[in-house]
Amino acid sequence: MDQIAFIKMHGLGNDFVIIDARGEPLEIGAEAARRIADRRTGVGCDQLIVLGKARNRDAQAFMAIRNADGGESAACGNATRCVAALLMNESGNDEAVIETEAGILIGTGGDGGVTVDMGEPGLKWNQVPLADKADTLALDLGKAAPGPAVACSMGNPHATFFVDDLAAIDIPAIGPGLENHSAFPERANIGFAQILDRDHIRLRVWERGAGLTPACATGSCAAVVGGVRRKLLDWRVRCTLDGGELTVEWREEDNHVLMTGPVSAAFTGLLKPSLVNP
Repeated sequence: MDQIAFIKMHGLGNDFVIIDARGEPLEIGAEAARRIADRRTGVGCDQLIVLGKARNRDAQAFMAIRNADGGESAACGNATRCVAALLMNESGNDEAVIETEAGILIGTGGDGGVTVDMGEPGLKWNQVPLADKADTLALDLGKAAPGPAVACSMGNPHATFFVDDLAAIDIPAIGPGLENHSAFPERANIGFAQILDRDHIRLRVWERGAGLTPACATGSCAAVVGGVRRKLLDWRVRCTLDGGELTVEWREEDNHVLMTGPVSAAFTGLLKPSLVNP
C-alpha cells in the first residue's frame, strides 16, 4: 500500500483527519481509526473522515465518519462544513452536495463562513433513538443528570440539559455515564447549555466517542432545537462554544436546521501504511 494523503482541518477546534478516497476505495476499520486519531502516536483528531464516491448522482462525495474511539457516526456538523469547503474549493462553486448515512447535506459558502443545511431534526423517541418510549422534551436520566434533558436526533443522538450555571457542571465527571446511559441504545452526545439571552447560549458538549470537545456543531443544533421546543430561545441563536461561535437557525417555514461557522485547514501529510494496516 502506498502512503495515504490526508488533510488536517478543524471547525472551532473540533478537528478532523480527512482522506479523499474517491479515486481509490479505502476501508479504514475501528482499530485503524483509533491509531490515526491517537494524539501521541498518530495524527490526532476527534473524527476521521473518509470521502468516497457518492451513491447519489447529485452528490459530489460520500462522507464516512469514525469517532476517535473507532465508532461510526452518521453525522458531524463541523466536519461537514470542512468537507463542504474542500469540495467548493475544488469545483469553484459556492455550493457542495455531500452524501452521508444521515442523508444528503448541502453546504454553501459566504463571507460568514460555511453554512450547512442539516435537514429536519428527529423529535420522536424512536428517531433519537431511545431504548423505550419516553417524552423527548423532558427525558429523565437519573440522579447524575442536572435535571431533565431535551432529546433529538441531528443525524446522531443528542440530549441537552439547560443549566443555570455552566461553570458549576463537572462535565468530565458526568459526561461518560450520560453518554452511555441505558436510555440510548446508540449512546448519545450530551450537551450542557446556559441561556445568556433568547438569541445567545453558552454551550459545552460531551461528544459521543470523543469526549469534551472545543465545539460540537450538531450539539449546537440540538441545543437550539431543544431551547425553541421549551420556548426558551428564538429560532435563530448565537452559540458560544469553547472554540468559538456558531450560528444556528431552525427555519420555521420548512423545519430545517441551518448551521453556520468558520473552517480552517491546519496541514497536509502522508499516513504510513503501517498506521492503517500494521
